[in-house]
Amino acid sequence: MKKLLLTPLILLTGVSLALSYAPGKEISEKLPWSERMALSEMARNPDPCTLDFVAAKKWNYTNGLVVESIMKLYEHTQDERYLDYARIYADSMVTEDGRIFGYRLSNYNLDHVNPGKYLFRLYDVVPEARLKIAIDTLWSQLESQPRTTDGGYWHKKVYPWQMWLDGIYMGDVFKAEYVSRYFADDPAAWEDVVLQFTLAGKHTYDPANGLFRHGWDESREQRWSDPLTGQSAHVWGRGMGWYLMALVDALDYISEHTPGRDSLIAIFSGGCRALLPIQDPQTGCWYQVLDRSAEDGNYLEMTATTMFIYSMLKGVRQGYLPEEFRTVARKSFEGMIENFVEVDERGRVSLNQCCAGAGLGGTPYRDGSYTYYIEEFHRPNDPKGVGPFILAAMELERL
Repeated sequence: MKKLLLTPLILLTGVSLALSYAPGKEISEKLPWSERMALSEMARNPDPCTLDFVAAKKWNYTNGLVVESIMKLYEHTQDERYLDYARIYADSMVTEDGRIFGYRLSNYNLDHVNPGKYLFRLYDVVPEARLKIAIDTLWSQLESQPRTTDGGYWHKKVYPWQMWLDGIYMGDVFKAEYVSRYFADDPAAWEDVVLQFTLAGKHTYDPANGLFRHGWDESREQRWSDPLTGQSAHVWGRGMGWYLMALVDALDYISEHTPGRDSLIAIFSGGCRALLPIQDPQTGCWYQVLDRSAEDGNYLEMTATTMFIYSMLKGVRQGYLPEEFRTVARKSFEGMIENFVEVDERGRVSLNQCCAGAGLGGTPYRDGSYTYYIEEFHRPNDPKGVGPFILAAMELERL
């Protein structure tokens, strides 16, 4: 891959570089959907620090999700506009000596590991020492991350004894790639990679439907946790999406000879298969609360839908799923475009009906009830939908 030299650090926001290549007023409908969405988001947010509807820059998983998808789009197209855009976030957030702006390892927040995945990609193109220092800093967090008694990472220090499906995507795909790059011959490291995914599946699995619930509290102290199982009450669509994307991405780095790899493929395949009976027959999309699909108040939710499309298409491409899932995913993508995507007069693409955020516990307290999930705010162009949309569209384009 072509090696490039980064420009000097951009003044805080990075807007100056963004404006040098931001897309024009119109985006051609002849472009593939991956590029149409990426260029639309770049036009809406010339500075990727603002991707999550914020004004102040922040090292956050949402920004990392979108810039990683755009970095992968650069790898897919070799169009340097996408590389330039991805560079802005690192230039804003990683100092010359490798410190990450606003990051505190002592918070032990798995969300803050997620942007490190894109730093791998950027470091391959621009091998600057500061990027490797930042990557190693995030790895050092995982080395000391608090754990449950059976070895699973706590989601955050402020959520003790809890594993959430969100956290598997945030921390454990990074972990798998780091091990593959720097500890590939260490069996113990691979054992721990497999353990994180296995424990998440074990503790959140719902045998009644084959789906995975949002979270698990080992202590049973949280009001949202079942006193017998420790599980949260429902299967949140995006939580399930995070887990399936995590599995299919981590398998890129786990060799065929790694013990436990086959079990991860089985978990992934079973989770995808459990989605088939609850796919909306009209649109092909999926609901906000999966274990109560089509019930009053529930709605078809696009961040989860994009994640499922991506996971299924990549699963077929990699041989983890049979060909029938390509048809399932294509139907969903086409239904999403027809029902939930709008294109304005400038050609900018918007993805509607995206849940803005959902969690468990905290302040104000999120009880994980059905009412809680369906009443959470939803909005267009949430980064948790935009990033997976780009990834899903690229998978379709690989056909």
